Amino acid sequence: MEDSNSKRGSATGGDAPKACDAVGFVDEVLARGAASGASDIHFEPTAGGLVVKFRLDGVLTVVERLPRVLADSVISRLKVLAGLLTYRNDIPQEGRLEGPADAGRDVADQRVSIFPTIHGQRAVVRLFHEDARLSELSQLGLPAHILAGLKRIVAGSQGVVLLTGPAGSGKSTTLAALLRHVLRRYPGKSIVALEDPVERHIAGVTQVQITPHGEMTFPTALRSLLRQDPEVLMIGEIRDAETARIAVEAGLTGHLLMSTLHSGTPAGALLRLLEMGIEPYQVTSSVRAVASQRLVRRLCERCRRPAGRGGAFVPGGCEACFGTGFRGRALIAEMVELDGELRRAVLAKADLERLERIAAARGHMRLRQAGLQLVARGVTAADEVRKVCGPAPEGEDECPRSNTKP
Repeated sequence: MEDSNSKRGSATGGDAPKACDAVGFVDEVLARGAASGASDIHFEPTAGGLVVKFRLDGVLTVVERLPRVLADSVISRLKVLAGLLTYRNDIPQEGRLEGPADAGRDVADQRVSIFPTIHGQRAVVRLFHEDARLSELSQLGLPAHILAGLKRIVAGSQGVVLLTGPAGSGKSTTLAALLRHVLRRYPGKSIVALEDPVERHIAGVTQVQITPHGEMTFPTALRSLLRQDPEVLMIGEIRDAETARIAVEAGLTGHLLMSTLHSGTPAGALLRLLEMGIEPYQVTSSVRAVASQRLVRRLCERCRRPAGRGGAFVPGGCEACFGTGFRGRALIAEMVELDGELRRAVLAKADLERLERIAAARGHMRLRQAGLQLVARGVTAADEVRKVCGPAPEGEDECPRSNTKP
């Protein structure tokens, strides 16, 4: 999976916009963020002024600094674009930006969140980029065995597939690609998605937006939808025990259900369901597979330098990557399918260490191992894998092997 940063312009270069023109400044920053492939634009108030940052390849980069006297005008302009209350500076507000028109052709949506702080109002604009390369399941960069496993599982008529990973790890993109695969491979199926918010519009899928404080919560909507004759259900996130219980029941009663769950590892996700009060036999009977994924930054191919061992490289720094040494991101993933031994361990309420040992005994490839394969192929750097996956466990080799197979 690669971010749509191939069309990045200069995020930090060029002349700064005229400070006195808040309208022109905001429009120009939004346009630059879109052209640079930024996923988020931060307007952070400080004691000394307003700091503007772009999140590029998952990392925040400062691009502008404004004097404090102009901060309120910039935030007010964002509020006007989003249709928010300009006279309320003491409450959080959320909305969708309706401009500017030149924000970027590949930007499908722009969402803004305003939050009061001791130094003034903080704003974050999230940019949703449309990238045709990330719409196909086969183009996400999933390992071959995980791709084949997911295709086999979604070919079935029931069961639960869970994705885990931190915010910004590409889970929503993977779920959307799975839905598109089902649509094309098995036309005619009734597919419904519950999301908060709806991030990508998918033709052929009935998409329902869940409002954070409305009456239609995930459990309420899911319970009602089960009487709407759906065959495939997608839930943006399982956040509570009630949603988990209904999701598991759906997977047991002839529905294919996909969702995300907050957990660090596949084994941890299984334990999380048990902690939510789901009976072990329900977990083993409904959950087909749990996948965990992360995004690591890709080395800039124009300036990467050999690391001196194997096929590994280290970041350099050039104009194309704004001196970071990285450009775009790649996906690393691991997946556990429930088999007899793992099911018996869950039924026995085994601890995390026991579940991890069972997975390792079956030749399961951990996220870190998948990352080191990319290091050996020159896609990313060892330090980047260490940053995303943590240090190697005691006794495990830190160095990538040049003969590691992709």
